[in-house]
Amino acid sequence: MAQASTGKRRGVGSRIGWPLKIFVGILLVLLVLLILNAFALNNETKSASVNVAGAQLVETTAGKLQVLDTGTPSGSMSAGQSLPIVLIHGSAGAINWWDDLIPLLKPYHRVIAIDLLGYGGSDKPDSDYSIETQANLVAQALGKLNISRAVLVGHSLGGSVVTSVAEQSPDLVSGLVLIDSGPDSSYGGLSGAAKASRTPILGQALWRLAPDSMIKKNVSQGFAPDYDVPDKYVQDVRNMTYSAYRKSSTGVEDYTDGKSLPDRLAELGKPLLVIFGEEDQIYDAREALSAYAAVPGAKTHLILNSGHSPQIEAPAQTARAIENFTRTITRSELAAPRKAAVAQAKKEAAESKKESGQKANRQPDQAQQNAGNKSEQAKQKAAQLKQQASEKARKARQEALQAQKEAAGSKVESP
Repeated sequence: MAQASTGKRRGVGSRIGWPLKIFVGILLVLLVLLILNAFALNNETKSASVNVAGAQLVETTAGKLQVLDTGTPSGSMSAGQSLPIVLIHGSAGAINWWDDLIPLLKPYHRVIAIDLLGYGGSDKPDSDYSIETQANLVAQALGKLNISRAVLVGHSLGGSVVTSVAEQSPDLVSGLVLIDSGPDSSYGGLSGAAKASRTPILGQALWRLAPDSMIKKNVSQGFAPDYDVPDKYVQDVRNMTYSAYRKSSTGVEDYTDGKSLPDRLAELGKPLLVIFGEEDQIYDAREALSAYAAVPGAKTHLILNSGHSPQIEAPAQTARAIENFTRTITRSELAAPRKAAVAQAKKEAAESKKESGQKANRQPDQAQQNAGNKSEQAKQKAAQLKQQASEKARKARQEALQAQKEAAGSKVESP
């Protein structure tokens, strides 16, 4: 009886053990696959290719960047009468996030939109995606385009990039426009799914397996709650590599948490405009604008009925704010050479007047000095004449004395 009971227990244990072993085996296989997937995605790279009409690839030290350059303004203002405007997209964005804004700006400005390294049509190497590196590459690209001064506009993450450009190349930047760029990470944050996508192994799995609907839901954070997100913005995420996405996301936090954007901008002292959409789902718009308002000279602009991306949701209002800001800077910079020329002319006139006065003052002094010299010469001549007269008198006395002696001698000799 005992043996039968023991055999029965073994049979049950055997039936339970095999399914468990199969389950554990499946888990191990899945874990191995997840690790291999993570390794593959971490090392994935993509080469640059032009995917925007009229764009070009510009070589930098880290790879090629896709750049759209509208060239000379198409409106009444010439290139010499307006500053170029440079547009830098945000996280998971690309040049096409400016599609509705560029036509409104290019009649008055040369507009340059750039795909950051790892985004859009630019190279996507397995390399450094820090804010400082991205800023350096933007400055390199602008140098290749012979841009010496410009107003830089950055959306979200792009706001950190343009701030870093100003830190590294201050002479390049005439002014800065930040669109819905969080002062630092404490002012808002990403959704749970977005944060999970940056978790090792799990993040790579979500990146590989996430359907478009999940990506679209995450992207929708970048707009007002009721905004219908176009599918092209989902494709922008699909075009990225996981490495670029993760490193860019952590890079902006490292940059703003090391020192907040308002603190950095206050030190720079550049003309500043900060735009926020009232219905931003990532940052509290009013709290963020309040932080930027502490920057000396900063201008802030709240756009109603817009979320995190007003350049897409309210392009006309956004363009008008940028244009008004840029015109003010342009007038100031164009007036600067004239003011400098006037100041130089005044300085030269004052120096000439001073020199003339000094010359006039020197003339009486010279006459006095000449008169003194002549007087001294007369005194010297008189002294010479006196000395000559004395010498003649002495010789005359000597001659008279000699004559007397000779006369006396003559008397003695004659008896």
